[in-house]
Amino acid sequence: MRNYEDSYRHKGLRKKLVDSLRRKGITDESVLEAMQAVPRHFFMDTALESFAYEDRAFPIGEGQTISQPYTVAYQTQLLQVKPHDKILEIGTGSGYQACILAEMGAHVYTIERQRKLFERLKTFPFLSRYPTIHFFYGDGYEGLPTFAPFDKIIVTAAAPYIPEKLMDQLKIGGMMVIPIGGREGQRMYRITKVDDQKFEQEMFDNFSFVPMVSGKK
Repeated sequence: MRNYEDSYRHKGLRKKLVDSLRRKGITDESVLEAMQAVPRHFFMDTALESFAYEDRAFPIGEGQTISQPYTVAYQTQLLQVKPHDKILEIGTGSGYQACILAEMGAHVYTIERQRKLFERLKTFPFLSRYPTIHFFYGDGYEGLPTFAPFDKIIVTAAAPYIPEKLMDQLKIGGMMVIPIGGREGQRMYRITKVDDQKFEQEMFDNFSFVPMVSGKK
């Protein structure tokens, strides 16, 4: 069985990473504190553990990645997370982003469409630290209407368009952060639901995510 150890060395490397994120423009201290608290190396294959605190994305299997720390911090900062926010995450992946949100005090409902990744999360002991994370196997385009509405929605894969069903699941005044675009790259959007008919869109920087795919696998 894997030994999950968070040593002084790991904590030191994490502090260096957080300092670099601050230099790159992440200003929300609650985001930076959460990233300091959550051991990223726990979410990666042991063969990649020594690279865990580099600001890079890494493969986690099934054609998916654990996002670059800067990307995680950027999206989380745009989401303006507040304690007790009810947040829907599309694309659980390794579970790292969900843990960052839970560390910030959010109640997280997260969907993964890759069966193998979803099953792996069930045997990951670190997740027991966050009883406010609820895991679901399903199609991200459908969201979780049973548990709606949500204060915030975060999409961690590249969507070709803004999914209408997700917009329907936002509270009035709620916001969604989502990368929109094709395989050549995406633009980060923040969409605020003003009322049932009106949405405000803000555009931010360019990123590169794996594609958001419909259905379950």
